[in-house]
Amino acid sequence: MGRAEITIYGAGAFGLSCGYEAAKRGAKVRVIDPYGVGHGSSGGIVGALAPHTPERWNAKKEFQFQSLIMARTHWPEVEAMGGVSSGYGNLGRVQAIKDERQLQLAREREDQAKELWQGKAEWRVVTQGETGYWAPISPTGYLIHDTLSARLNPWRACAALAAAITALGGEVVTEGPEEGAVIHASGWWGLRALNEAFGKEVGNGVKGQAILLDLSLPEAPQLYGESLHVIPHADGTTAIGSTSERDFDSPDTTDDQADALLARARDAVPALRDAPEIRRWAGVRPRAKSRAPMLGAWPDRAGHFIANGGFKIGYGMAPLAAQVLIDLVLEGRDAVPEEFRVEASL
Repeated sequence: MGRAEITIYGAGAFGLSCGYEAAKRGAKVRVIDPYGVGHGSSGGIVGALAPHTPERWNAKKEFQFQSLIMARTHWPEVEAMGGVSSGYGNLGRVQAIKDERQLQLAREREDQAKELWQGKAEWRVVTQGETGYWAPISPTGYLIHDTLSARLNPWRACAALAAAITALGGEVVTEGPEEGAVIHASGWWGLRALNEAFGKEVGNGVKGQAILLDLSLPEAPQLYGESLHVIPHADGTTAIGSTSERDFDSPDTTDDQADALLARARDAVPALRDAPEIRRWAGVRPRAKSRAPMLGAWPDRAGHFIANGGFKIGYGMAPLAAQVLIDLVLEGRDAVPEEFRVEASL
């Protein structure tokens, strides 16, 4: 390949997205990850790309909204470039409404979404029967249906990005020299290294467990309720996720919390009750202290940049986060939102 203009540590959602964005602009890119593509939480099985509620709008919600809209063309472009499917589908999401207070809030958000989502997506209150049998049980008989939410298959998305980078002349390798500008995007392990480098906690890892079922509904929307995600994938599987564990002994093993997760899902969604289990997954997701992604220059370390901390919203944020960071790295244009800046977690 010749000398790299950008070296990226981490072959997960943020690292590979930054690599793809830079390679699209003609930069020579080297992505290095000793564990391979999608080894960490970015290579999981859930893949919910879902928005924040359309209310109390702020820079973070606007950024996520724009990135989710961008995803509609971004992922097909990635697939076409590398010839590998990401499993992306903008198929929406259905949520149960459990009580009258939630119903009132949902109707208020329905009105606000008309303005905040700019006519590019809808947030609607519908009755239980309008979505057919594929829906969670709703105590009120009403559901929220939004058309902004999307899904992808995380480990396939990593493979798709890696293939696209390679097609553009970049490298995705397990080891190699550090050359040019350097982007640190190595997830949970990277946050631990940053804690040591800065002498304080700037982020930590939150373990999640998920389950994959043999249930084929490739064109169905995702379901959500009470921290439970049910995601039908394009490959004929359906994922259930996930737990959130701040304290854990083993980062990649499942336990009785996965049993409880499956039981909750089958109680909430009758269509899941007879679906056979394929496998279970566990991994640790990076959570920055600010709760927003960490993007920008590494303070007092010239030529080094950070892209980390996309806890639960990493894939949804990744297309625009990569664009903004590569603007900074290659062109010196700094459009990183204040709450995303590295300093916000220091």
